[in-house]
Amino acid sequence: MFNTGLCSFNTHENQRDKHALLNFKKGVIDPSGVLSSWSTKQDCCEWSGVKCDNITSRVTQLSLPCSTTLPTYPDKEDKSLCLTGSIYLSLLLIELEFLDYLNLRNNDFLSIQVDHVHSQNCHDNISVATSPRQCVNSSALRHLDLSLNTNLAINSLQWLSRISSLEYLNLRGIDLHKETNWLQLVTMLPSLSLLNMRACQLEDLSLSFLRFLQMNLTQSCLNDLSSSSLIGHLPKGLLNLRELESLVLEDNNFDGPIPDWLGKFEHLQDLILGINMFSGSIPINLGNLSSLITLDVVSNRLTGVVEGNSIDGNLSNVLLNSTFIDLSSNGLKGFLPQLSPNVAVATLSNNSLSGDMSPLLCDHKMLNEKNNLLFLDISINHLSGGLTNCWKNWKSLVAINLGSNNLTGKIPSSMGLLSNLTSLHLHENMLYGEIPPSLQNCHYLMVFNVRNNHLSGNIPNWIPHHVKALQLRSNHFSGEIPLQICQMSSLIIVDVADNTISGPIPSCLGNITALVFNNASRHTLSFSFPSFRDRYYINDDSLELVTKGQVLEYDKNLHFVTLIDMSSNNLSGTIPPQMFSLIGLCSLNLSHNKLIGKIPNEIGNMKNLESLDFSTNQLMGEIPQSLSILSFLGYLNLSFNNLTGKIPSGTQLQGFNALSYIGNPDLCGPPLPKICLQDGKPKGTKPINEDQDKSEFLPLFYIGMESGFLTGFLGVCCAIFLNRKWRHTYFNFLYALRDRLYVMVVINMNHFRRG
Repeated sequence: MFNTGLCSFNTHENQRDKHALLNFKKGVIDPSGVLSSWSTKQDCCEWSGVKCDNITSRVTQLSLPCSTTLPTYPDKEDKSLCLTGSIYLSLLLIELEFLDYLNLRNNDFLSIQVDHVHSQNCHDNISVATSPRQCVNSSALRHLDLSLNTNLAINSLQWLSRISSLEYLNLRGIDLHKETNWLQLVTMLPSLSLLNMRACQLEDLSLSFLRFLQMNLTQSCLNDLSSSSLIGHLPKGLLNLRELESLVLEDNNFDGPIPDWLGKFEHLQDLILGINMFSGSIPINLGNLSSLITLDVVSNRLTGVVEGNSIDGNLSNVLLNSTFIDLSSNGLKGFLPQLSPNVAVATLSNNSLSGDMSPLLCDHKMLNEKNNLLFLDISINHLSGGLTNCWKNWKSLVAINLGSNNLTGKIPSSMGLLSNLTSLHLHENMLYGEIPPSLQNCHYLMVFNVRNNHLSGNIPNWIPHHVKALQLRSNHFSGEIPLQICQMSSLIIVDVADNTISGPIPSCLGNITALVFNNASRHTLSFSFPSFRDRYYINDDSLELVTKGQVLEYDKNLHFVTLIDMSSNNLSGTIPPQMFSLIGLCSLNLSHNKLIGKIPNEIGNMKNLESLDFSTNQLMGEIPQSLSILSFLGYLNLSFNNLTGKIPSGTQLQGFNALSYIGNPDLCGPPLPKICLQDGKPKGTKPINEDQDKSEFLPLFYIGMESGFLTGFLGVCCAIFLNRKWRHTYFNFLYALRDRLYVMVVINMNHFRRG
């Protein structure tokens, strides 16, 4: 919201501010009318995004950030309504001499220009790349945010050196790959306390060869240089920043060991070094970081052995005092560490950890203490043993991922005490037994994934109503599909494939509300909470699903998936027509069952269907014409049924591979090689009786054969009679043939008599 103040039209200074803003507006394209209030008839302090000083009525703040529909995923934001065009920087920084706050974040500006019409020292229409320093000389500006203007490129930052009062600088997402002198320019800002240059394409730059130690950032600051293509080792010059509280260098190309001198930063709260190429073990000295809240070294090449609270050394302060710990995707070995009540996020996935879960969950010191653990991910390791029964100590948990390990035993009933649980992944283990009824107490559960285990029994009829994704595939579940599943109004993914489920498909499946409407924005499958500074820790659930004939991994786009997969079971009966009222469904797989009857004509109602598999059943009848109107259908498999008739022509159904229809002997028409008989008939001809056709054809056949033989015989006789040489040759051939036959008969008779 924008505050308003008083702006007097009677002073020259105020008119100057107003004139500068109107000139700035001329270079801006405003598709949504954000600047519609900017007119000569209105007080400039009442304009949208403008704030003035209450006493002087001079403009002090200009805030025009663009809000988009998907702030969590900038790559999917819709910026069609955001401001675009050019930023006339000098008009704002020179004419607005009291401006101390400028925020143009997350717009779609294409260039920065200096076009100061009143200055005698500046030329018109000079780009920032070549602008003289005197064109920008503002002593008031303290906060500058141009971040996430992802189509904006700046060739030079020379103008920064003239804004000596700058304390906050955020250029995240701006293309700065042509600016090779950025660090020296930044170090010339004596008051700068916060710098964010994430994803600025600072190519082939090694901090080791830069005068990083000259940077006077001794206050509390967040130095975000992530996604900037920085290379080399961490420079020891960083030690000059002893008061540093946050160091964010993720998603670069740093290599070598993590230096042990990082343990000297007594005030460091956030150490983010993920997605680099650091190798070796985590240095022991990091255990001295008693103030550390966030440790993120995900996706490096770190090795070492975890034992107790140590990783090749004592890290008790890190593992016991930190709030956010992410050591995933490294080469760590050993057993699970102990955690303290302070830890909110513990991610140790994709390592080589082994042993059971007791050290982590059943620490006796935790029995009487309240803990804050919200997210636990130890998937893709070599853990063994049971799930333990110590979950009563971890009631704050919101998400658990124990998938892809070697865990055995039953799902413990104590998991039902996790009343805040929204996501539970136990997939790809060796769990057996039935799903415990206590899990019905997890009222907020949204994702339940136990695929690829040895679980048995019936599918529970008490699954919490808030579940959005239910994945039970590749187990030993039996019985019928419970009717209660139809009352789960939020369900968007039903995957019960590869079990021994029998009985009919419930017709009430057509009542699942979330699948009736096509509204992916309501299908959120993630949660977030503040982690550090202005960042949020976001957990995007992921599932491995079979669709379009292949296995696909969905994570950030999971909420766009709507799927029913009941394949490879013993389902019988017909496909209920009510099922095809699920117009929001994208993928339907009923293959490898015992379904009979016709494909209902109502299938044409599923306008958003992208993948359909009815293969290996006993379906009969013709393919309904309505199937041809599914314009989004990209995968179809109707093979190995008893379908008959012609594949609907003139539609996309003929564009699928012939394998989509193979195994239906009475099916014809493209793309199958079998031609339908009626295709070759002229329009309006009368059908011919088969017996009548044979009676008319045979006499004609014999007449033709006799005339052909007679013509050939007479031709040979005439040739022999008229040509003497041919005649002698012919009769000599007959005499020789006679003699050979005579000799052969005599020899065979003698053999016969002797035998």
